[in-house]
Amino acid sequence: MINMECDEALAARIRANLAAFDVRPSEILAFRAAAVAITVADVGFGADLPGLPRHDAWSTRAALILTRRSSHLRNHPGQWALPGGRIDADESPEATALREMHEEVNLQLDEGDVLGRLDDFVTRSGFVITPVVVWGGPRRELTRNPGEVESIHRIPITEFLREDSPVLDVIAASDRPVLRMPVGETSIAAPTAALLYQFREVCVLGRTTRVDHYEQPQFAWR
Repeated sequence: MINMECDEALAARIRANLAAFDVRPSEILAFRAAAVAITVADVGFGADLPGLPRHDAWSTRAALILTRRSSHLRNHPGQWALPGGRIDADESPEATALREMHEEVNLQLDEGDVLGRLDDFVTRSGFVITPVVVWGGPRRELTRNPGEVESIHRIPITEFLREDSPVLDVIAASDRPVLRMPVGETSIAAPTAALLYQFREVCVLGRTTRVDHYEQPQFAWR
């Protein structure tokens, strides 16, 4: 049984699995470079998605921090996302991920909290995303930036280990399957879902699994 408490044992497990993983950076230079933070924290209080169990006291079970993008944003409004954004000039992916996490959900960490990277993922909308895995730890208070974030969600890591996950959809517009990760009574689609799936496989289960061949739904192509 894998320990899913948000404690130092889990942090050490993820760090070791990432250290053993051969990261594949993208060789595409024409696309815009971006980074996202895959942040491990605790579930906290309550539950904010249908189909997830409610916690009436503070839960230290491990979770990932995701957001719903503001409905007022020009690009991908209302979609599931990991805190992140474009990499500024002379900025590392790690620095970008940490900066964006602070700007979007008011969680300030430093590079000592970075556990490692996963593979770059090229999106249909013209970005090369570098996923940075970060240790947030327990008892972290979060506050959304209303200009960028509609809502903040702490999704238990156990949700990404479900037997019905991932889901692969066939679409007429592509010969590659669209990957989705079920969460509660809803689901998250690629590209975010592809990063979550690789986190599950590499960081939690210690498997070398690639995800760059998975398609994204057509609403994410713009």
